[in-house]
Amino acid sequence: MKIFFLIFSFLLAISIFSEKTGMPNANAETMLLVHKTPTCGCCNKWIEHLKTSNFKVSTQNHESMEDVKKSYGIKPEYRSCHTGVSEDGYIFEGHIPSQYITQFLSEDHPSAIGLSVPGMPLGSPGMEVGDRFMPYDVLILYKDGTSDVFAEVRKD
Repeated sequence: MKIFFLIFSFLLAISIFSEKTGMPNANAETMLLVHKTPTCGCCNKWIEHLKTSNFKVSTQNHESMEDVKKSYGIKPEYRSCHTGVSEDGYIFEGHIPSQYITQFLSEDHPSAIGLSVPGMPLGSPGMEVGDRFMPYDVLILYKDGTSDVFAEVRKD
């Protein structure tokens, strides 16, 4: 009976630890709506990157993204070609690696509107061109219109 209790306690601890740390399938329930233009190939590649990381993704095509960017308060200097939006209203602008979206969503950021990778840096998810790579930053965007570096992405 004692061994049963120990095994049960161990399995329960692993289950709780996995849930709190966001281990396997942390993104299985994370839904993102991606706003994009219908012909953008790099947007589709970024969406595939998200799906590979177990995000649930739906898309909405727009002929112009200008109104979308304005409606979410994304200043021109933080813009890219597509805008992802989580169920709780956070925005994910541009070619953000999925692990930073997961990290952001697992933390508390009450003054933030989301993350951005401005422009379209080579080597970012969806912008792969052979082995070409351009170092870039993932920015955290705040409600007051400012930003900070959330993560630096450098070639290994």
